[in-house]
Amino acid sequence: MILKALYDYYNRLKAIDSSLAPCGFKEQEIPFLIVLDKDGEFLRIEDRRIDKKQSQKFLVVADSRSSGIKPYVMFDNLEYAFCFGKKKKDDKARLKHEAFVSRCQQIADKYPAQPVFTAVKLFYANGGIEKVKADEMWENMTKKTGANISFLLQGDTEPACSKSELEGEVATGNAADNKDYLCCLITGKKAPAVEITTATMIPGSQAVAKLVAFQVNSGYDSYGKSKGGNAPISKEAESAYSTALLRMLDKNSRNKFYIGNRTFLFWTSLLSDAGQKAEESLFALFGFADDKEDNPNRRIELVRQTFMSIYSGQLPNDTTDRFYILGLAPNSARIAVVYWNETTLRDFAGMILKHFEDMEMVDGRKEKKPYFGLRQMMAAVTLGGKVSDVQPNLPEATIKSIMQGLPYPYTLFTSVLRRIRAEQADAMQIARVAIIKAYLNRTNNNQNKLKTMLDKTNNNLGYVCGRLFAVLEYAQKRANNITTIKERYMNAASATPAAVFATLLNLSVHHVEKLENTGARIYIETLKQEIIDLLPADGFPTHLNLQDQGRFFVGYYQQMQDLYTKKESVTNE
Repeated sequence: MILKALYDYYNRLKAIDSSLAPCGFKEQEIPFLIVLDKDGEFLRIEDRRIDKKQSQKFLVVADSRSSGIKPYVMFDNLEYAFCFGKKKKDDKARLKHEAFVSRCQQIADKYPAQPVFTAVKLFYANGGIEKVKADEMWENMTKKTGANISFLLQGDTEPACSKSELEGEVATGNAADNKDYLCCLITGKKAPAVEITTATMIPGSQAVAKLVAFQVNSGYDSYGKSKGGNAPISKEAESAYSTALLRMLDKNSRNKFYIGNRTFLFWTSLLSDAGQKAEESLFALFGFADDKEDNPNRRIELVRQTFMSIYSGQLPNDTTDRFYILGLAPNSARIAVVYWNETTLRDFAGMILKHFEDMEMVDGRKEKKPYFGLRQMMAAVTLGGKVSDVQPNLPEATIKSIMQGLPYPYTLFTSVLRRIRAEQADAMQIARVAIIKAYLNRTNNNQNKLKTMLDKTNNNLGYVCGRLFAVLEYAQKRANNITTIKERYMNAASATPAAVFATLLNLSVHHVEKLENTGARIYIETLKQEIIDLLPADGFPTHLNLQDQGRFFVGYYQQMQDLYTKKESVTNE
């Protein structure tokens, strides 16, 4: 299912993007080119690095290798190209180099009309390696032995690895051990199966990591078949899905976002205006651009409007259009699939709108950001907002809740409570309160549903105690310009109200007496009595369960927002 969706996405891209790598090729960063004349004489080293992290990309044959010795086609790293290993006498580097030179010679003999291939053959035959090592750029190249190099003929614009003649290498290379035509699991057509698949590394994985990998002699071999022969994928299908993956994993791609060590890719099945806008909107909501714009609130509001238009039908969308989300994580030499979801585009829009609604919370800040993406949610449950420290399985569990309309993870809820208790003074962030509200509302459906703003009719004991604590803190702030009760008593008040509220109410009497403003004294005492009247006759509860502790913090936050919104109306007398 995943591979078929990626295969279809490649064909969708091919219809609109002429720069997409053709079947059997991929785009590869090559930071250095060895410039030769037609006789194979070394002229210079060209630096094709864009910056410290990026280099120019060229089309290369999408060959793959595992731990064995296998050279690439007319490009490779310094170990293969120049026998430059980590050790001075490295036998494995020598064998790799010999294999690379041999393959270059075979290609030159196979395509004699291509002058750059002949030049590469002559370069190695005439001892050109020593001249390269004598160049002033050599030391710069060797700082990273894994850097790839290729060859460029003087006056040419296309390196040897990108020449059209190499299509022949695509057609004949990388077939499975059994040369019979097998039924491809993706297309259903009979074709030679690939032996090993193309590397599609993600952040945190090894360079040779693959989405589909085959083990040898580990219980997966059957009926005398090995590697790709057990689960046949044709070269055309493998090239298509891996090209689609690499395109979405590209640094400039807007079809991905990261949370911790998780990589999430998303795309639609059809080429439509609604689908493209949905992809752009999801990137705006969850991608790296979250906090870089001058007006993020306006941008997120545009995201909401886009999904509203899709869901309502104002933005036409095909009922067969599917929306896919794929979550990946590094796992040894492979890539692990940690999340996969497929739904209709309209249903997906509805789920995002439901998330917006559930996470909506009254916001008294000047710079409002009312809709919370996954990144802000994960930052809310970690120390200092460091998303990379989030629990490993929490992002995909939260994604599942958002994209499928399921209750938010229990671990998300408890993580928020822990952070509030640990930080105390600066704990009541709007994102945390919004998460608590969203979790409780989805978990309990319509029972005791929390509202976006202060709800004076809500008589839940946790919610009422939170409101009362906010009023008592407000009284201390007005009287002494400090809020010591928050640091000293909030954790206890949210868990065991009966143990601390008697003390807090006695303290509030002294705080109110210090107020010179008669209107303020009357307002606070009236509000205290109004909230206390919501408590049962037997008084404060001895203990609040976890859900009611969450309601305590929501009640506290909403009451505090209401107090500071209305404080300007308390006149001096």
